[in-house]
Amino acid sequence: MDPNLKAQFDETVKSHPIVLFMKGNALFPQCGFSARALQLLQPLGPVHTVDVLADPNVRQGIKDYSNWPTIPQVYIHGKFVGGSDILMELAERGELQGLVAAGGK
Repeated sequence: MDPNLKAQFDETVKSHPIVLFMKGNALFPQCGFSARALQLLQPLGPVHTVDVLADPNVRQGIKDYSNWPTIPQVYIHGKFVGGSDILMELAERGELQGLVAAGGK
């Protein structure tokens, strides 16, 4: 992985409590899974979104960074959580809000 890209991802996920690497942006999600992840996260606080479609290096790089093959990808307090399916499971179990509230502890 390009060290500059890794540094960019490190900075992004550590600078925002909730980061969503998604297809499209908050105003115009480009896939249903990204839209669903955003919908689950928005009530929990500000969501910093990164449009992976804007840069092919980011689109592939984030998959390498997390070792996770799909988009969207969610980071909460600098830690990789997963994609929309995992978010949905956490929300259904009532655990998603706790992850955000815990402040990365």
